[in-house]
Amino acid sequence: MWHRGEPPFKCSQCDKRFFQRSSASAHLRTHTGERPFRCCFCTRSFVVKGDLTRHVRTHTGERPFRCRHCPRAFSDQGNLLKHERKCH
Repeated sequence: MWHRGEPPFKCSQCDKRFFQRSSASAHLRTHTGERPFRCCFCTRSFVVKGDLTRHVRTHTGERPFRCRHCPRAFSDQGNLLKHERKCH
């Protein structure tokens, strides 16, 4: 069994630590205010690329997460999971 121990990546601005370098980099942006991922449809920008991807779906209408039990589809996986727990 692999033991993870203490997360190796530490924020240079606070005491938070992370197991992944990408998580530490995204966290650091909360201190710097950097929001490098910009929506091409509006003026919004995001710290994390995945947040931009979800946001863009509000403009495109894309709903890639389909329910296995009914015809409904969702733009966000979390909304699909909530639907499946509540309705099926």
